[in-house]
Amino acid sequence: MVRAIVQSVADVQALNKKKAATSRQWMLLDSKGESMVLEVSKYDIMHRVGIHARDLRILDPLLSYPSTVLGRERAIVLNLEHIKAVITAEEVFLRNPTDENVIPIVEELCRRLPVRREPAKTVESNGVDPTKLRTSSKSRLLQDIEDEPPFEFRALEVILEAICSYLDARTTELEADAYPALDELTSKISSRNLDRVRKLKSRMTRLTARVQKVRDELEQLLDDDGDMADLFLTRKLAGSSPPVGSSLPSIWEIGSPNTGSRISRVSRASMATYTADNDVEELEMLLEAYFMQIDGTLNKLTALREYIDDTEDYINIQLDNHRNQLIQVHSIAGIFGMNIPYPWNSGYNYVFKWVVFLSGVVCLAVFSLILFYARYRGLIGN
Repeated sequence: MVRAIVQSVADVQALNKKKAATSRQWMLLDSKGESMVLEVSKYDIMHRVGIHARDLRILDPLLSYPSTVLGRERAIVLNLEHIKAVITAEEVFLRNPTDENVIPIVEELCRRLPVRREPAKTVESNGVDPTKLRTSSKSRLLQDIEDEPPFEFRALEVILEAICSYLDARTTELEADAYPALDELTSKISSRNLDRVRKLKSRMTRLTARVQKVRDELEQLLDDDGDMADLFLTRKLAGSSPPVGSSLPSIWEIGSPNTGSRISRVSRASMATYTADNDVEELEMLLEAYFMQIDGTLNKLTALREYIDDTEDYINIQLDNHRNQLIQVHSIAGIFGMNIPYPWNSGYNYVFKWVVFLSGVVCLAVFSLILFYARYRGLIGN
């Protein structure tokens, strides 16, 4: 009996540990600007937003995935630097909301997501054809889309602005450290300055790779109108509105990602009528603006790399010049190292002692002068 109780307690503890291990902290933000911290597992998120496990795996901080913006049937999966989010037509889910780099984004989303709207007028359905009411409901939804940016676009704009500003700030900090260090290395070549520039060059290489990934992802989206159309979640919702009398499908009512994938073909077929009137124009202008900003950041890093390369070439020229001067100085030691025969060696041993002594004094004096000259000309360090 005691053994059974102990086994039951162990099973409960193991279950709690497994649940804690699989649970993740998410920040939920809705269209009213309200936020809520959730402790949910990846399976709960998959069912609530209608995405597959392979899409959610992109947001796992333990796995290394490149910068990605994916449009799914009812959600946008976004992985850009430290921002890992799932955007729907009504809500935003953010990973690691307590991170110091994510907190400002949460505050900005709470400030910019809410939109003031006039209360919609109710339409009586007594004696009115349901088809006309359905058409009127779709028209009102489409009119709202045209009057203001949809929810997912506003959320995407906040995130892109935060990412581009973050990378630009890191680039500015790198420039502020790199240019003075390079100028100091040019004026004085030393081990300390060389090590400092080496570390700065490593920082620049890593930052360039991060900026390049974000730029490539935005460029890929701009090159494909179909990918941009997949990000227009509100238009998909308007194109697949249910009949009057039933509410619009909520993202909380999705049974599984497989259900969403089965109805995706029908929704994409209905979307064909909307993509003809250039629905992606608004999103294209949004992406182009931030593509130009991230491209400008990349140009700054490219200019810094060229400056570093020019500095390295100049230093190599200086080192070659110093090497040639040291070779000339070392030729003097070769002259003193020659063995010169003299006929008065026998019978005059004291002469040899004086010659050695005086030669040693002269060599020491010459060596001191050479050392002083080399330090004066900067051929050797202090």
